[in-house]
Parts: sequence; structure tokens; C-alpha cells
Amino acid sequence: MNYGATAGGMAAYAAVIQTVKASGAIVRVDPDSFPRMVGKNEHPVVAAEEKFFKTTYKYLTSYGGFVFFTKSSTPLTISGRAEVVAARKIRVPR
Repeated sequence: MNYGATAGGMAAYAAVIQTVKASGAIVRVDPDSFPRMVGKNEHPVVAAEEKFFKTTYKYLTSYGGFVFFTKSSTPLTISGRAEVVAARKIRVPR
């Protein structure tokens, strides 16, 4: 995964993390719903490719005052105006 992270993107990532800390609630959605939701959204998407036993792609964004998370075994196509910010890991509470 080769996503460039700009200073604005890193600030957006920090804003998403602060939202998670403030609310404590993360909405998990299926991988098919996530790109459609992001297409309606102008907030950045935080993406991470993680390898343990197999490769997992994780995505996190905010929308409508909520934080949304999904994971997939294949990379998702993120379209629209959303900036994609690369992260080494995304950790969400279970």
C-alpha cells in the first residue's frame, strides 16, 4: 500500500483518534458498505495493511459524528474526495 501522508492528513488522523477517544464508540461495517459511505464523505480515511498470519486491510473514518471501521482480506477501492492516510496499524477495541 503506497499512500502518501501529508501534514494535513496526519492532522486528520489525529482528529479521528481524538474522536475515538472522546466517544469510545466505533461502528463496525462490512467491507462492501465502507467505500459507498466514504464516497458520500469528505473526511479522511485512515488505512493500514497488517500482516500476521495473513494480510488484513483495515480502514477507519468519521462520518455523521460516528467513527466507522472495517477490515477486509483484499484492499478496498476508496473513491471520492476522501484523502487516504497510511498508518502502520489500526487498533480498535473489541
